[in-house]
Amino acid sequence: MSRFIENNEITVQKKLELTSNEAVKQAILAGLGCSIMPLIGIKNELRNKELKIIPVKGLPIKTTWRLIWLKGKKHAPVSSALLAYLNKEKEHIIQNKFDWYEQYTV
Repeated sequence: MSRFIENNEITVQKKLELTSNEAVKQAILAGLGCSIMPLIGIKNELRNKELKIIPVKGLPIKTTWRLIWLKGKKHAPVSSALLAYLNKEKEHIIQNKFDWYEQYTV
């Protein structure tokens, strides 16, 4: 977020630094300002119209998520089963659980 603000020469008059996305969300809901937040963290508030997105060029910032583990790790059977399931069903999971996301992206 800091890099985005700096790279886009956005002027910030006052700053409040909080330690979690939930704390930031509660501060915004309390009327203390605005922030760049992960959409997944404000899904319910967007649906309930408690928060709204202010269109800003360059947002949302899109990221890629990856599962990582220690090289050479021997997975327990449950971990192996989860990884196999995610690998097989990832497109289906994305469609069924994250389709709401597209309405907030450009």
